[in-house]
Amino acid sequence: MHSLEHGAVWITYRSDLPSEQIVRLRQLAESQSFLLVSPYLGLPAPVVASAWGTQLRLDSADDPRLEQFVRAYRLGPQPPERGARRDGGTSATVSEP
Repeated sequence: MHSLEHGAVWITYRSDLPSEQIVRLRQLAESQSFLLVSPYLGLPAPVVASAWGTQLRLDSADDPRLEQFVRAYRLGPQPPERGARRDGGTSATVSEP
């Protein structure tokens, strides 16, 4: 949540998302800053993109609206503390319980 406050977009996905779509999401996240990707239990859709004050539910990582959402909201005007650095993290994922 704190990263969203600084302008990050968080893309979550169901653990049963096809592996090629997970790879696509990870490549998207690794290609730019302020973009997080992780699995998340109990999502209302296979892929959910969240930014400060808004969310987009998608059936697939291949939906073109995902990249449109990222372009519109990553470091967009909506977060209260836009642009504060959020780096130094890891690309490792945490196993789901």
